[in-house]
Amino acid sequence: MKFFLDTALVDEIREGVSYGLVDGVTTNPTLVAKSGRPFTEVLKEICAIVDGPISAEVVSTDCEGMLREGRELAKIHDNIVVKVPLIAEGLKATRVFASEGIATNVTLCFSATQALLAAKAGATYISPFVGRLDDISASGMELVEQILDIYEAYDFSTEVIVASIRNPLHVLDAARMGAHIGTMPLSVMKQLMKHPLTDIGLANFLKDWEASQKKG
Repeated sequence: MKFFLDTALVDEIREGVSYGLVDGVTTNPTLVAKSGRPFTEVLKEICAIVDGPISAEVVSTDCEGMLREGRELAKIHDNIVVKVPLIAEGLKATRVFASEGIATNVTLCFSATQALLAAKAGATYISPFVGRLDDISASGMELVEQILDIYEAYDFSTEVIVASIRNPLHVLDAARMGAHIGTMPLSVMKQLMKHPLTDIGLANFLKDWEASQKKG
């Protein structure tokens, strides 16, 4: 399973990379706005840090606007993946991008039938938002399972990015289902490393070591 960081904060990306765990990055207009920096500048710096897919989202809602923005984004770096919303115009744009060899991440997916359409349109990645479904008392992970079943049945090459991950359980469930990618905040990635018994065990080892040195 690949791990992407869901952030546009360069310091967080550098920290994640230092752990050797980051395979790519997903951004969106909200995350870039939080960085307080120009969009293109942020993307160029991220591409210099991470050698993997970097999702950059268009903001147009019409096909021609998405194509215009997406083509410009794709020029920034070979690793840029154009992120488009799962709406009719986005599917049109996805088909054109696919014909031009431009990678796409179709985002804001909330149903398996939406994911089916995205795969048929030629999406490189699909991003089901599990946390947002959980927020409205639906099962985000059930959606991921449905998408994976459909993609396997029809041998689609579209990879599933489990998005809107809120906690380690989302990551565990996604990994057990065989999801291709999980994109998460740095805080969740760091939670995956933690277990109280690890901390207790390490403290005991160090205490025993210190005691043995004093005896010597």
